[in-house]
Amino acid sequence: MIERIGNCKVIEEVGAGGMAVIYKAIQEPLGRLVALKALKTSIAAEPQFSERFEREARFMASLQQENIINVYDYIKLGGTMFIVMEYVEGVDLYDLLDKSDGLPVEVSTIIALQVARALNHAHFRGIIHRDIKPANVMISKRGDVKLMDFGIARDESLSDLTETGTGLGTPSYMSPEQILGDKLDQRTDLWSLGVVYYQMLTGKKPFLEDPQRSVLQKIRLDRHVPARKIRPKIPRFIERILGQCMEKLPADRYSSMQALMHDLEDFLASRVGINYNAYMVNFLKEKGVLSNDEAGGILATGAIREGQKMVREDRRIIRSIGLLHAVVVAAMLFGGLIIQLASTDPIHERPRASASLSLDPGAVGYLRVVADPWALVRVDGTDVETTPFASPISLSAGVHYVELVNPYFKELTREIEIRAGETVVLREKLALDSSGVERKDAP
Repeated sequence: MIERIGNCKVIEEVGAGGMAVIYKAIQEPLGRLVALKALKTSIAAEPQFSERFEREARFMASLQQENIINVYDYIKLGGTMFIVMEYVEGVDLYDLLDKSDGLPVEVSTIIALQVARALNHAHFRGIIHRDIKPANVMISKRGDVKLMDFGIARDESLSDLTETGTGLGTPSYMSPEQILGDKLDQRTDLWSLGVVYYQMLTGKKPFLEDPQRSVLQKIRLDRHVPARKIRPKIPRFIERILGQCMEKLPADRYSSMQALMHDLEDFLASRVGINYNAYMVNFLKEKGVLSNDEAGGILATGAIREGQKMVREDRRIIRSIGLLHAVVVAAMLFGGLIIQLASTDPIHERPRASASLSLDPGAVGYLRVVADPWALVRVDGTDVETTPFASPISLSAGVHYVELVNPYFKELTREIEIRAGETVVLREKLALDSSGVERKDAP
């Protein structure tokens, strides 16, 4: 075994795959644990593999996001190459699923959301992962979810390393267009994440090979078995999310990873009331990945305590504000005061964006904005918030003018009618300047 690479002292080998070997090491003089990914000497001389390995290092080093493994260094030495990266102590999703016949809905959704955040960050920078699978998702002992292995990722601004008409990836998680060797975009990762999400929820892959047909044929031609037929307690809302991720045609899937994130966040908002890391740590303890002492020590640390404190503090503040608003409204009504909200634009007589408090709750509607990739939302000339945001915007009933501002794309303006008791969902893909509006029950 290798003993030292650069300033890294190798401790032990912790894993190996077809192309690379992973070592646990200490980076001196910082004294921090790192993982060393070494390209196998037997294939390092092949230009295609060495270029792909180097490209992986560049991709991961350029993606600074909490749900993506950090890369610290890249070393060429003795006829091979090494990526020095963050060492994550925990379990990969493959092994976690091996211990379970499906994961709880909340745990599955937290993991899916964190992976979606990692992919959303990569997609914004033009990088497609193309190999989303359980073995490439790590869950740390602190409850972090980390996406790794960008070995076959592709940068849309660079040439591909595969020939036209060929597919790279892991068969069970490949999208139909990936199997056919078509040109891929970000929506192929949506499909693969949908497959992983389905497997987490049901304990089974949606497409399995049998003596009559290969898994690749089934992915291209068959519909997956609805998740609720396997686990009836899976919410219908989640089943719809899975269906939209695994549509055969990319155009029928979510328009972006961010749009998927909104639905996952909406679901978790009503189901998980504590810090997601704390929730995951408790689950890992239940599964025996962590001992009671380990879990107790982690939950007692400042980071997770702060997360829980923030949730409690946010609720306390909201209750206080609600009480204050109620007192103010009662005083105004008692005094017979009449407040008239008038537009400052006399030409169009636009109603301005209202606060969440209204004197007439029956005349309030809501606006939710899903912008791809992101945008500052301006309502009737007033800056409101930058997407993505968790709660819808409260607006008075009537016509409002919504502007989506992103310095990298053409500014968009939409005229939206808000109706009392309804939520308007405005979906915009800035690059294509296309839009769609749908309505659903108010929260």
